[in-house]
Amino acid sequence: MGDGSARREQIIAIATRLIASRGYSSTTVRDIADEAGILSGSLYHHFASKEAVLQEILRTFMDDTLSHFERIVASGGSHREHLDQLIEHAFLTIEQRPDEVRIYQNETGFLMTQPGFEFLVDGAARIEELWIEQITAGQCDGVFRDSVDPRLAFRFIRDAVWSTVFWYRPGGRHTASSVSANYLELLHSGLLAS
Repeated sequence: MGDGSARREQIIAIATRLIASRGYSSTTVRDIADEAGILSGSLYHHFASKEAVLQEILRTFMDDTLSHFERIVASGGSHREHLDQLIEHAFLTIEQRPDEVRIYQNETGFLMTQPGFEFLVDGAARIEELWIEQITAGQCDGVFRDSVDPRLAFRFIRDAVWSTVFWYRPGGRHTASSVSANYLELLHSGLLAS
């Protein structure tokens, strides 16, 4: 790997950490350059703008997440197994890529309305479609109750799962696997003992 590629990856890693902790609008080009040990102007040798850095962070995250979800759905197994695997992978992503998840959670509501970030709208729509397909097909198979609106079910599940990035800390009492197992038990069986 050339020095330019290594420097570019370093800038992405630094920007990801800073934007996740401070927010996009509060993170300056100077902040990123200072952490990278370069002059602010030198950052523009690698990226056209701070926005371009954010686009690369989120495009890579979206592409990776969507491609993994598509592989899950294309694999063998039941719709319930696919939904469980989608949820498990989401928790694993939170454990392995918390900064990117935090950026996505914090920034995309606004960014989806901005030119250059259309890929977020398209990716989120495809992810929603994949998950709702599993819920709807599971209802048709009689595995999931058909009295539940699939779109609402997806939104409840999505928001409950991805928002854990704000409180889940890797290395603590729970792993992504144990958080996922607890969530799936609650999803499948509910909270009532009887």
